[in-house]
Amino acid sequence: MLEPYNLLIESSLILLLSFVFGEISKRTSVPSVLMLIVLGILIKLGIDHIIIPQDPYDFFPYLEILGIVGLIMIVLEAALELELKPEKYIPIAKAFGIAAVGLILSTWVAAEILRYAFDMEITKAWLYATPLSILSSAIIIPSVSELRPDKKEFHIYESTFSDILGIILFYFLSGKLLAEVDPIGHPGGGAVAYAGTIGLTVILSLIASYIIVLIFQNIKSHVKLFLLIAVLLLLYSVGKKMHLSSLIIILVFGLLIANMKLFFSWGPLKKMLKYKEALHIYEGLHIITMETAFVVRTFFFVIFGIIIELNTLASMKVAAVSLGIIASIYLIRYIILRIMIGKDILPQLFVAPRGLITVLLFYAIPEELSVANFEKGILLFIIIGTSLIMTFAMISDKKRSGVAIKKAERNMVGSEPWTAPTVGEKED
Repeated sequence: MLEPYNLLIESSLILLLSFVFGEISKRTSVPSVLMLIVLGILIKLGIDHIIIPQDPYDFFPYLEILGIVGLIMIVLEAALELELKPEKYIPIAKAFGIAAVGLILSTWVAAEILRYAFDMEITKAWLYATPLSILSSAIIIPSVSELRPDKKEFHIYESTFSDILGIILFYFLSGKLLAEVDPIGHPGGGAVAYAGTIGLTVILSLIASYIIVLIFQNIKSHVKLFLLIAVLLLLYSVGKKMHLSSLIIILVFGLLIANMKLFFSWGPLKKMLKYKEALHIYEGLHIITMETAFVVRTFFFVIFGIIIELNTLASMKVAAVSLGIIASIYLIRYIILRIMIGKDILPQLFVAPRGLITVLLFYAIPEELSVANFEKGILLFIIIGTSLIMTFAMISDKKRSGVAIKKAERNMVGSEPWTAPTVGEKED
């Protein structure tokens, strides 16, 4: 039986360990996510063999809730970092293009591999391949903090766009497939109809975001930031119930409040904005999203470590399929980056981990569309594999940067003291 004080002690220890893992990650470039998953596996061993072996506990509902809240916080955190300035338009457009092309090509190749390996229908193969093709902003954003500013910015843009585009693609595919299974219960729509839904979501998101900022800038209460989070969670949930692309609501709001001078620069809106008060909301929201994302990310990956089955990794089929998908990820990424960026593609080439959204979307596949013989070990194999590859790339980049700095220090340009000539001094 799980006692309240035991849960409080365990939760507190997990958060403390997560902070320690974050500090270790900064010094070693090993993603803290991997350490959290390992911690979850160790907790599972304790639950199975020491604490409550005869009383199995279902952690999945908590994983789902944490995943949704974590997704909202991570996208909001990323959106608050995006500055919409003229000099940023090209980097943003480039990151969007790389994220979109990479998602489509990676999904296509992964779908072909899954269709061959598990004898799937092609549409179901695309549905299963989509989560495996989405970059994990939950892993990437904390991991690239020490990269060169332009590279760090690229990864923030790319991973955020990958998250949003991947989720849009996933729910488009699942909606289309559900409509084929049950046309009455799940009325379908083509790509044009779905694009119209996205357009409608953007318009509603803009209207809602303007209203939220104009109302909340006048609220004097000290609890208004958590009230604002509650409003965003409400809008996201209602949007999902209405089959809208709810994550766009979060993205649009984050972009608007992070770029208030741009969005409130015309017409009567310019006079309605109280910039100093609204700026306090932005600054407070930035802190809350960062801290909430840290807590949610911590418990999500620990619980994921608890519920995964390690014995699935022992399958040769799992290893072969996973390695094939991983190889395709980096081959496609290499081609796209060389075309779009040029030769300077390290360590960007290897910063392509899968994580929170991969897990969340995989478990969101409707029961009617599930494939019985699919090996769940592929999910864990790809998450661990891509995270380890990123780890080695970041360590290598750090060493390379260190060597370059030391070389520059050894070969500093020499200098000699200079004395100004005295007035009237004669030359020999």
